[in-house]
Formats: sequence, C-alpha cells, structure tokens
Amino acid sequence: MPDQPPTALAAPLSPNVSGPAVTTAQGPAANAAQVSPANAAQVSPANAVQGSPATAERGPAAPADLAPLRAEIDALDDAMHDLLMRRAAVVSRLAASGAKRDTGSFRPGREAAIMRRLLARHRGPLPPSAVLRVWREVIASSHAQQGNFAVAVAGGGDGAAAAANAAVTAALARGHFGLDTPLRLHPFAARALAALAAGEASVAVLPAPEDGEPAEHAWWTGLDPSRLRVVAALPFLRASEGRAAPGALVLSPLPPEPTARDRTLLRLQQPAGASRDSLFRALDAAGLPASRLIAVAEEPRAEERAAPRRVLAEVAGFVVPGDPRLPPLRAEVLGAFAEPETVA
Repeated sequence: MPDQPPTALAAPLSPNVSGPAVTTAQGPAANAAQVSPANAAQVSPANAVQGSPATAERGPAAPADLAPLRAEIDALDDAMHDLLMRRAAVVSRLAASGAKRDTGSFRPGREAAIMRRLLARHRGPLPPSAVLRVWREVIASSHAQQGNFAVAVAGGGDGAAAAANAAVTAALARGHFGLDTPLRLHPFAARALAALAAGEASVAVLPAPEDGEPAEHAWWTGLDPSRLRVVAALPFLRASEGRAAPGALVLSPLPPEPTARDRTLLRLQQPAGASRDSLFRALDAAGLPASRLIAVAEEPRAEERAAPRRVLAEVAGFVVPGDPRLPPLRAEVLGAFAEPETVA
C-alpha cells in the first residue's frame, strides 16, 4: 500500500473509523462502547429551548432580513425529509416483496449508475463530493432496511505502516458504506475473505493490490473467482490531481454488474523471461488494452525466478468469464468495477 492515502472525496474527512458500529476481529473488548449518531448529543428538558412550539422547533428568532431566507431553508429541509421518508417507505415495500432475496441489496452497478446520473445533473455551489456523501448514506440506510448488511475490512498485517494502511482502507469502506453500517476490522486479507465466504459479512473491503508488494500481501494470487469476485473500487469519486489507481477493492459472492464504463481485473501467467512490454502488447493485440500490470515482488531464488509468475492486469471494459480472448492469454477474470468518476 502507498505511504500516502488516496485522494478520496467520498470518504469521511477524517480516517478515524472508531465510531458507530465498528468492531475488530480480536475479540469483544473492542465492542464495549459503541456510539450511535442518534445518541451523540442528549438534551435534557431543562436545557430545551423555552417559548412557543414553533420557536422550540425552529430555534431563536432571526434578524428581519434573514427571516425569509431561513424560512425558505426550513421549508426545503421539510420537503427533503418528506422525500427521504417516502423513499424509505418504497424500500420497505421492496424488502417485503422478497424480490431481491436471491440477489441481495448490494447492487454496485446500479449504485454507480445512480451516482453518475446525479453528478451529471448537478449544478450550483454545492460540491459534488457532498452530493455523493449524502446519497451514500441514503443507500447505506436502504441496505440496512433490506437485511443485515455488514462489511469485513482487511488490514495489512502487523506494524505501524500496516496499521496506517488499514486505517485508510477502513476510512474508504466507512465513507462508501455509511456511518451506521457494521464494520469489522480483520488483521489480514485472508481473514476478511474467510468471513465473507462464511456469510459473516455481506462484502469485504481489501487494500488495492500494489505492484511489487510482498507475496504474503498479494491476496489476489489465491483468490477463487468462482466463489468471490471484485465488484467495486473505492473511492468512486476522486480528485483529478489525486491517485489514479483505486485505494481499495470491494469483493462479493455475487458477480459484478456492467455499467457504461468499467474496468476488469484479469489474472494471467507471465512466462519466465517475458517482459512487461510483451504482456502489454499481447493484451492490446487481443483487444484488452491494459492500464497497468501488477506483480508480486521478485523471488530471490533463481529457481523461483525461472517459474511463471501470476500477474494482475487492469483492462478496459467489462469482460466476462468464458470470453474467447482469455484462453490464449492464460487469463481468468477476477472481477470488474465501475470506473471511478473524477472531478476537478
């Protein structure tokens, strides 16, 4: 993982993820104090605003020149709240219908389409990142309404650097899946994947692969794509001057969904002695242009260096297992994700 966290406009302003519904895989002691945003500020009757019901609800009187604007803002707040309640009622009907019993509530392709539609129509001074954060919380509440949605997050092992990287991954997960979603931290990727495979979590969020990382950190080399697949990349919204590659990847037992713009991850064998340029050319010739190649650190032993290496390629488009272009490359699909959006 990089020393600097990715520029994540959709993530919380602070990488602190010790807030509501955060647990660790080390044991129940870390769960002794859990705070809900609803309980963050308790107001006793003695401290309540005195006066008429309208004054108590709306706050102290405003100067005459601000009163009309504040009244308009209050009316807009009420209208927004009405729409949120209507939306929640529709989600409740959807959950009661059982229509998504076999597919689950998490639909990363549809969520990406929603975000792109909203960003495309957005106007005015409100930052796009604020729009995305609002809707991420709305979508997270929809997940909670439709079932027990939980997230397993993988750290990077032991040590201070690993702890810092784990905090970045957890912050990206929290920013994407909401403040109230149960999130459990696991020390290693294998633990998070095991929790996902066992049904203890709905999705797993893992650090994005890095070129040249140690073999023990390269979780993708042993991933079984018949059971778990990459379905999303985080953050979905990033600054144009920030990190281009994803900071974390989301895995699910369900297959990824195609969107208007996607990237696919292919795992392929790099023949001994083959150069990276030759792999780029082979992928390009097959109609699978790659934006980057990722390999584990070189083995120090000569016999290991002579063996074929597994390489991860990020290619353009949505590629499905069984694509006829894959066998000649000795490649298999590990998943796909909607291409993140970029803002200036």
